[in-house]
Amino acid sequence: LNAVQSAFEVQEKAFEEDNPAFDTTYSWFGRVYQDMKDYSGALLCFEKCLVIAQRTLSEGHPYQAIKYSNIGDVHRLMGDYEMAVSFHRKALNIAENIQCNSLECAKIYTNLGETYRQMEDYSTALTYFEKGLEIRENKLPKNHPDLAVIYHNLAKLYLASRQYSMAKKNVQQAVEIAHQKLPSNHPHLLDYQETFEKIPKK
Repeated sequence: LNAVQSAFEVQEKAFEEDNPAFDTTYSWFGRVYQDMKDYSGALLCFEKCLVIAQRTLSEGHPYQAIKYSNIGDVHRLMGDYEMAVSFHRKALNIAENIQCNSLECAKIYTNLGETYRQMEDYSTALTYFEKGLEIRENKLPKNHPDLAVIYHNLAKLYLASRQYSMAKKNVQQAVEIAHQKLPSNHPHLLDYQETFEKIPKK
């Protein structure tokens, strides 16, 4: 956070506030605040990114989809699911109608799926998870951490809908990837293991 703050102070002296150079800095601030669970701080930063994108890029530019999706995910983390869906759908509308990076589309599908999962709309959530998973399985190595994330999301969905064998299958895939690619104390690995422990033992 201190390093990003230093970069921001340099940029403040050199550029106007809506200069595209600020976009990267605000994005980093947003991610740091999100990781710290300071969601209001994250939301403010991502909203500033969106304003810069709207002022400096053409309407419907792929980067705008990323900004909308980031804002949507913070709203999800804050429990404001209707607002989250609204922003994710704005992102998806752009991503599906232009030559957007397919992995960015996968991220939007995954974020929408997780929002609907938390809203307990499991059938809609599954539709979006499967779309995101198909892209990631086609584009990423089989042990990529982003695949573990979506396997874990699916495991939580199946656990909530009492499809325990499917929950176990998916969380085991997530844990296996995490053991290969992440430190033993990484929060994602710990989350995956916690989900595994919640699955009823036969």
